[in-house]
Amino acid sequence: MIIYGKQCCKYILENQIEFKKLYLAKGKRIDQKVFSRFRKKIEIIDNKKAQSLSKGGNHQGILMQLDAYEPKSFSQVKNSEFLVILNEVTDVGNIGAIVRTAYALGADAVIATGVRSLNYAGIIRSSSAALFKIDFVVEFNILDIINELKQKGFSTYGASMEGEDIETVSFRGKTALILGSESQGISGKILKKLDKTVAIKMHREFDSLNVSVAAGIIINRIANELKRVD
Repeated sequence: MIIYGKQCCKYILENQIEFKKLYLAKGKRIDQKVFSRFRKKIEIIDNKKAQSLSKGGNHQGILMQLDAYEPKSFSQVKNSEFLVILNEVTDVGNIGAIVRTAYALGADAVIATGVRSLNYAGIIRSSSAALFKIDFVVEFNILDIINELKQKGFSTYGASMEGEDIETVSFRGKTALILGSESQGISGKILKKLDKTVAIKMHREFDSLNVSVAAGIIINRIANELKRVD
């Protein structure tokens, strides 16, 4: 797996995450101590190869080769307190932004459902490496996940434009927030399984917010209330 960009690579180096190769485009400088420490893993490459490895992305002169990312299993996170569940969210930028927000605001894990595979390198980049900081799970069947969480005592909330104003909802105990796809939202079959739907009330007329923006607002609201309760 190839990742690139100053922020992601800096995090991996500072947190001693195992990597196979560090590629530096000609002219790119890094801290001398870092260069000396990882000299055997560093390869200086020309910009053509850097562009090829990054597939035309903005590599900022630094790239790394890592082993394939391995997500956690559901069994490892089902005893958490606050879960963020994505259903059929496929945009790498949105997933990365939600992962970063979930980590920063205090969620315990993010679960991606309704997808078979994901571009983990892209999520690492778009999350500014937050994917390494928070538990991340991929499970296809969201209904099975919801059923098991309910057995574990979770209250389940779905983001929906028809839901109750997020500012009037009280959150207590184990909480799971479900966010639907960019285009379709949460399906009716899933909505029927949830305890409540919540919405962000607009001050001006507009159809909806980007899923990652909406996620940030709702996650912040839930996390703050759960913290006050504790």
